[in-house]
Amino acid sequence: MNLSSRKMSAFSTTTENGIATVTLDRPDQPVNMLNTDMVAEWEELMEQLRADDDVRAVVLISGKSDTFIAGADIDQFTRLDSKADAEALSARGQEMMQRIEDFPKPIVAAIHGACLGGGYELALACHWRVATDSPKTQLGLPEIQLGVVPALGGCVRLPRLIGPRAALDIILAGKAERAAKALKLGMVDEVVPRSILRQVAAAAADRLALNGTPRRSRSGALSGRSSMERRSVGNWCTGRRGSRSSKRPAATIRLRS
Repeated sequence: MNLSSRKMSAFSTTTENGIATVTLDRPDQPVNMLNTDMVAEWEELMEQLRADDDVRAVVLISGKSDTFIAGADIDQFTRLDSKADAEALSARGQEMMQRIEDFPKPIVAAIHGACLGGGYELALACHWRVATDSPKTQLGLPEIQLGVVPALGGCVRLPRLIGPRAALDIILAGKAERAAKALKLGMVDEVVPRSILRQVAAAAADRLALNGTPRRSRSGALSGRSSMERRSVGNWCTGRRGSRSSKRPAATIRLRS
C-alpha cells in the first residue's frame, strides 16, 4: 500500500526510503491532545503501517508549532459517568501504548514543544526519543497536579527507563524537564536543534531498522557508545562523517551516554 498520500483527520503520512513519517496535527485544536477518536485513528494507521512491506520504520512528529502532545483531553475526563468508564478509558489507552511498544517496526518520537502526561507516556512507548534543544520543549508526567497518576503505562516505563528514584521524583512531584536535563536523566535519547529534528529522527529510524534498539542499562543509559561516537553524531546524521568544518559544533547534538 502506498501511504505517501494518505490523510486522516488527525494524521498524515509520507514515506521515503522505507521510513514513514507520521505527522500528528489535530485540526480542531490549537495543541495536540489524546482522546478516544485520535486513539482509534492511530490504531487504524498502525495496522496499515504494519502491513506495508515498503515501511521499515516510523517517525512520529507533531504538526503543531510548539507542542508534541500536551497530554490527554481533560474534557473527556469530565464526561466519565462511573468508575467503570474511567477504568475502560485507561485500559484502552494502555492497550494502545502496549501496541506501540510491541510494534514490529521501530517507532521514533520526534519531539518539539510540550510533551507531557499522556504525550510523554506515548513517547515512552516508542523505541527511540529525539527532542529539540528549544526552551519550549518540556517532558514530564504532571498528572499528580490534577489528583491522578499517569494511567497509560508511564508509572512502569519511566522507572524501567531511568530508574525508580529519578522516576518517582518526576511522577510524585509532577515535574517537567527541559530537554538537556531529560537527556541527562535518560528520558530522551538525543537532543538536537529544531532545524534538523526531522532529519535526525529519520536517521535514527533507519539505524534502528537496520541494527535494532541499543541495549540500555537500568538507568536508561545506552550501552556500547564511546564519547567519540556521541560527539560525532551530528556529522553522522547530516552526512558529514569525518568533517571538521561544520559551521555548527557537533556538541550541540547530544546523545544519551
